[in-house]
Formats: sequence, structure tokens, C-alpha cells
Amino acid sequence: MSTAAPSPSPPSDPDPQLPEAFHYTPDEEKYVLQADALRHRQLRSAMLYGSSRYWRRRQRVWPAVIGGLILLALVCGVIALIGAFGRQQELNEERGIGQFRQPPPQSSTVESPLSPNLT
Repeated sequence: MSTAAPSPSPPSDPDPQLPEAFHYTPDEEKYVLQADALRHRQLRSAMLYGSSRYWRRRQRVWPAVIGGLILLALVCGVIALIGAFGRQQELNEERGIGQFRQPPPQSSTVESPLSPNLT
């Protein structure tokens, strides 16, 4: 004697006016759960890869963005360095340091009275 629960039997004569999708399906819960899992996978893929059908062919944007930011930072650094060098040159010219470096003025040597005169 088996203790298995009897499965519900399909109706003997399906209504011919109903579309086939509404006819009795054995293991209908399994198909509903599979459809739900498929919908979740599709939504997750859409969120990850966008709405493009050919997400594998799509070019990656992030490496180009990072490379562009690095290049932009280098260009801004060079411009700032050139500007700072120019300002420093102007300050040096105002102070008289840059162009003509004059030796410090020589003081006249005074003979000390202690040194003997040899004449």
C-alpha cells in the first residue's frame, strides 16, 4: 500500500474556448518558480550590463575615463609648473637676482698698524 498523495487529475474535457496557456498543466508550481527565476536573472543582467542586446560587444568606458583623468591631471600639473616658473622668474628680475649677478662689493683693505712696512 503506497502512502503517496494522489495528484490532482486533469479535467476530463478541457474547455475549447480557453487558450492553451490556461489549460491544466502538471507541476504548474515548478514552472511558475522557473519563470520567476528567469525573470530575476534577466533583471539582474539588465542592471549589470544595461539595456544593450549585445553587452559583450560593448566597449568598456571606465578604463578610458580613468586614463583621461590621469592625462588631464598631468596637463594641469604641467600648466601649473610653467606658471609657477614664470612667476618666480619675474620675482627674481624684480629683486635683481636673475639677470646680472654682481659680485659683492669689495671692501678696501686697511693696513693694520701691527704689520711692518718693508720699504
